[in-house]
Amino acid sequence: MSIPQRSPVTASHRTNRLLAALDPESFALLESHLEPVNLPLKQVLYEMGDPITHAYFPHDAIISLVNVMEDGHIVEIGVFGREGVLGLLSALVTREAFGRYIVQMAGTASRIRFERLTEVQQTCPTLRQLILNYGEALLAQTFQTVSCNAVHPVEARCCRWILAMHDRADQNTLSLTHEFLSEMLGVQRSSVSVVTRTLQTAGLIQQSRGGITITDRAGLEETACECYGRIRQIYQRLLPGTYSPPSCGRGSSELG
Repeated sequence: MSIPQRSPVTASHRTNRLLAALDPESFALLESHLEPVNLPLKQVLYEMGDPITHAYFPHDAIISLVNVMEDGHIVEIGVFGREGVLGLLSALVTREAFGRYIVQMAGTASRIRFERLTEVQQTCPTLRQLILNYGEALLAQTFQTVSCNAVHPVEARCCRWILAMHDRADQNTLSLTHEFLSEMLGVQRSSVSVVTRTLQTAGLIQQSRGGITITDRAGLEETACECYGRIRQIYQRLLPGTYSPPSCGRGSSELG
């Protein structure tokens, strides 16, 4: 596990939408314990079995929780962006990381020592309820993703994953390689290459070296499976306003 560096820029903690959802009084109880940190690309926050020392509230960074199999294969289990917090659920009993937490898009986050967050939760019912709602949303998202990976074709799953990254990013060009996508989707790299070529031919994305630019978001949503919309509905029901607003058919000129 590497240690994140304090951000040289004073980042707004409430860029994280979970923190932004707190009323001013509840947020004030947390604010003095939060510190902004830089999260470079591919930085590992925790390896499987590491003790959870801090919870992270991402701003513009995106972190994946991946399971590393004995043969070295990697499969994504969860993704965390500005709509949530990472490190809480696996710290409830054992305080050990379920898997590897790795930064997939560089950016900043607010972090807080786990003990401090626990103390504030005990005295702040609003924060405690918000965390409970987020935990349920995350478990429901994981349930939906597992089902998706079992029954839906690679093309639909790839569109769902690109859209999920786009929802958490402030740009239409995402730093995604074929190797990275194949790891996150649990498929062969050759399968990802076929899918991305198909999506580019259809005018939905534009590929470049080390990146993918979304050129038709509405088309991606139509090609994605039902799981993308269902996950959005889960967050809207449990945590209104924390997920990105729906695109309403907009293309690449506006973020979803």
